[in-house]
Amino acid sequence: MASATGIPQHSPVDSDNDNGQQDDLEPLLGHPGDVSQRDNAPIIKNLVIGTGVIAEIGGILLVASVWAAVFLNGPLILFSVHPLAQSLGLLVLIQSILVLQPTHTGAQKQVGQKIHAGLNFLGIVTFGVGVISIEVNKSINNGPHFHSVHAYLGVIASFWLLAQYLVGFTMFAVPKLYGGEAQAKSIWKYHRSSGYVLLLFLAATVASATQTDYNLDVLGVKLWATIVISLLIVVGVYPRIKKQKLGF
Repeated sequence: MASATGIPQHSPVDSDNDNGQQDDLEPLLGHPGDVSQRDNAPIIKNLVIGTGVIAEIGGILLVASVWAAVFLNGPLILFSVHPLAQSLGLLVLIQSILVLQPTHTGAQKQVGQKIHAGLNFLGIVTFGVGVISIEVNKSINNGPHFHSVHAYLGVIASFWLLAQYLVGFTMFAVPKLYGGEAQAKSIWKYHRSSGYVLLLFLAATVASATQTDYNLDVLGVKLWATIVISLLIVVGVYPRIKKQKLGF
């Protein structure tokens, strides 16, 4: 993930130059241009070019399976908001990654960063709604905290998401916190790498939810299904990572 929010006139990294253009276009897998936004192409196409369409299928299947399980099994309760919001939040974050990955010119990046920032903010808010709903539900019903592996992973994921968001915002808005723009630029690749690892962690958190009592007793979402969906997301997102943007 490039940034959390906050868009300056010039990105602290990814500055375009003629000498680095070829490297900037080269993804981890494939050839230069395989997942690069064409000049004057609508940015919405970034969501599906290359392997992006596979990630989209995975994200949509996740939301469809979770929402179907919630609405078709048992009564709707306050706790129901949690799986609904978290699955939707992950889909939104996938969009924020996909829309920015293929950008490579200054103009494209500026538009992509704004959309990326807006989607990240929407994703954080959506995840927040899910977290608040489960905490309020536990408070009302005197439910136990840290009752499952999923609970522990969920807490870690929540703080990681918040840290990722805050670091992305401050690197753009107040780079002096990092010793100036040059220093902020030098650590940007680590922020991006953290975002990609976080995506894997979120997928693992979703998979662990299938082993909770509520899912086993009520929803019935299968572990194998979440694993397949996670693989689709990985296959869709990770081959589009551009090596230059990670400092390779």
